[in-house]
Amino acid sequence: MILRAATRGSALARWQTQHVATLLATRWPRVVVEPVIVSTSGDRDQTTPIHQMGGKGVFVKEVQRAVLDGRADIAVHSAKDLPGAPTDGLVLAAVPERADARDAVVGSRLEDLAPHAVVGTGSVRRRVQLLSARPDLNVVELRGNIDTRLGRLEELDAVLMAAAALDRLRRTSYVVDRLDPETMCPQVGQGALGIEIRDGDEHAAELLGAIEHQPSRRAVDAERAFLVELGGDCDLPAGAHARIVGDSVELQGVLSGDDHGVVHRERDAGGDGEAVGRRVARKLIDALVP
Repeated sequence: MILRAATRGSALARWQTQHVATLLATRWPRVVVEPVIVSTSGDRDQTTPIHQMGGKGVFVKEVQRAVLDGRADIAVHSAKDLPGAPTDGLVLAAVPERADARDAVVGSRLEDLAPHAVVGTGSVRRRVQLLSARPDLNVVELRGNIDTRLGRLEELDAVLMAAAALDRLRRTSYVVDRLDPETMCPQVGQGALGIEIRDGDEHAAELLGAIEHQPSRRAVDAERAFLVELGGDCDLPAGAHARIVGDSVELQGVLSGDDHGVVHRERDAGGDGEAVGRRVARKLIDALVP
């Protein structure tokens, strides 16, 4: 049978969809995944800062629409691009095993960057944490696909990117420094894939249930609950990283009230990961209230 998968057209998005196809083939050999390439507003405009374009939705709304209107059966996303709250008519059916959630510095080790070095990133989350660790740096706006951003190394001293993206596209030779989450707390869902289906599509739910990785799902659900409690999107200078330790979910969250490097960090743990995520978010909100 054919399972139509809506996806963006970038090299990374195509890799992710092929990865889902490979995972499904190990459990359902007769299932053939057929990509349905969708152009998103975030792909068409690669100069405007993401937080000025409306946040996470710029990379997912058109892909989701392809499933809602029947052009596709599933939507394959980078989980970090998904809004925290569910989209009407869709459900998050599966989160396969998560890759490296960390951010990576390309071009130099963070500690080796000279004072006033120029570092590129399109993320306000990365910007504030970078300036918290190294207030002497000059952080500039950087947009574009993976290779476009790597190409800017000719004029920049370093670039901040998601380690998983570089790993998946075999650009690991560019990675100089994988940053510990204590230094650079990742974006909610970073390193994970999220696969959506139409609400009520029991057949697709059964197929995708076979590739769900429960520890990754628990971690991502906890981080998404954190984001929902903040009432925000990726235009907020916020991040969260959850780990599964035994039966417990341990979550670190960060939030800033500005974009100049003042960062608040909170942690919590417990068996109910979503409750943990909400508690950490409320602690951070309280920390920002005078």
